[in-house]
Amino acid sequence: MNSQPVNTKPNVMGSLCVSLLFVLVGAVTLFDTLSYSDVDSKVFPRAAAILLILASVVSIVLTLLKPVADEGFGSGAWWRRALLISAMLIACLLMPKLGFVTSSAVAFLGALLAAMHDQWTARTAFVYIVSGFIVVGGFYALFQFGLNVPLP
Repeated sequence: MNSQPVNTKPNVMGSLCVSLLFVLVGAVTLFDTLSYSDVDSKVFPRAAAILLILASVVSIVLTLLKPVADEGFGSGAWWRRALLISAMLIACLLMPKLGFVTSSAVAFLGALLAAMHDQWTARTAFVYIVSGFIVVGGFYALFQFGLNVPLP
C-alpha cells in the first residue's frame, strides 16, 4: 500500500491561466480600439472585447469558487478539432480573394463535417445544405444591409 496522501483537490491552474489570457486579450483589444478614428468601426471590437473579459472573469470566479477537475481536451477525435481550426483559418485566408459568402461557406462546411457524428443520408445532406444557405445568407444580409458593413 502506498502511504502518500491522495490529492483530492482538482488542478485548475490551466483553466485559470487560459481565462487570465483571455482577459488580457480583451484588454489589449479595448486598448487598440482607442486608436480607431471611425466611431462605427469601434462598436463590434469593443463589444466583443467586453464580452470576452466578462465571460473570462465569470470563468475565473466560478473556477475559484467551485473547482472541477476537467480532462483537458477530453475524449474525441483529434481530426475533428484540426478540421474545425483549419476550416476557420482557410476561410480567413480566402475572404479577401473570394469574398464573404464563399469563405463563409467553406467555414460552415468545415464546421459541419467536424461536428457530424451521425451517418449521412440524402435528407440530412439536404437539410444541412439548406441551413447553410440560410445561415450564410442571413449573416451576409445582417452585415451588408442591417449593419452596413462593407464586405469583401
